[in-house]
Amino acid sequence: MPIYKMNGRKDGKQQYRVRINYTDKNGKAKQIDRIAYGAAEAKLLETRLNREIKDQPLSVKRTVQQLYDEYIANKKHEVRETSLAKTKQRLQLHVLPTMGTERIDRLTAGVLQRWKNSISEKDLSTITQQNIYSEFRTLLNYAVRMEYISKNPLDSVGNFKEVYFEMQQDKLRYYTADQFKEYIKVAKEKSVTLTDWGYYVFFNIAFYTGMRKGEINALKWSDIDGDIIHVRRNIVQKLKGGDRETPPKNKSSYRDLQIPLPLMKILEEHKKRQQQDKNFTEDFRVCGGPVCLRDTSLSNKNITFAKEAGLPHIRIHDFRHSHVSLLANERINIQEIARRLGHSKIETTWNTYAHLYPREEERAVAILNKIV
Repeated sequence: MPIYKMNGRKDGKQQYRVRINYTDKNGKAKQIDRIAYGAAEAKLLETRLNREIKDQPLSVKRTVQQLYDEYIANKKHEVRETSLAKTKQRLQLHVLPTMGTERIDRLTAGVLQRWKNSISEKDLSTITQQNIYSEFRTLLNYAVRMEYISKNPLDSVGNFKEVYFEMQQDKLRYYTADQFKEYIKVAKEKSVTLTDWGYYVFFNIAFYTGMRKGEINALKWSDIDGDIIHVRRNIVQKLKGGDRETPPKNKSSYRDLQIPLPLMKILEEHKKRQQQDKNFTEDFRVCGGPVCLRDTSLSNKNITFAKEAGLPHIRIHDFRHSHVSLLANERINIQEIARRLGHSKIETTWNTYAHLYPREEERAVAILNKIV
């Protein structure tokens, strides 16, 4: 109990010792001892002391680097390893070098605006700048949540904004069906070794299913049941300790995709090739065999195939856009496209791909014209 009855008395009132044990904002154990006379006065003193402790000035000694170290130590138990790696990369590259030694209680709007200006001067896209800001803001929100500071000072300077608005269709790059035929023709012509055939199969899967790179790399023959691909796993490369097989990106990314006939034929032929390996099992990666294809090699092959086909280079992720473009132009329901992509929210799909859908203005006006 924090209130102890003592032997002394004063003015006829019993003496009490009020003792409060607490941990200060720096994590140090502290104690307050006070004397009061009378039970009611002792209780009032206890209440006042507890309120004073709660309202005491917040810690002013943590630097951004110290906050980062604590934040990462806690965050690693709450998020996927890939998400943590992105957070660490953004903060280590763009926040800690200039802000690491700054005390968090001294992060004024002026200090943060100068940091923001330094990021603006880097050759980074607006989206990348916004992601950096969001990571820094989340870090400082953690400080507020832990009551190290009373409010987030980064809110006063605001996030980065696009100086010039770019239409979404200018950002998306993809191949049409005819372009893909030229691209994949080159990939097939260059398929000599079993590994070469793996690249050929990889890009076919990417175009015909819209699966993510990590999902294709992780795909095993045991994940294919007849004409259905069960998307159940993901491979992450470039992490410390080597490749990591993880669950898909989110709950909606667990999905079953029916295999189109052209892709089915390609997969059947490729499985026969892999079965020539005496160590073959159903746990072989579809595109790589005992181990998955390397991200760097995939990127290099992608550049080569595009160049020799006389096509503009698109990223591997843009094969997802190619998949959607093909389906959207055939007016496939946006909800089915979201399911095929494994998006958790249909709004994500619509915000990204709405412009790919054929314009319906003329047909809409034609319907309204019939009303007389």
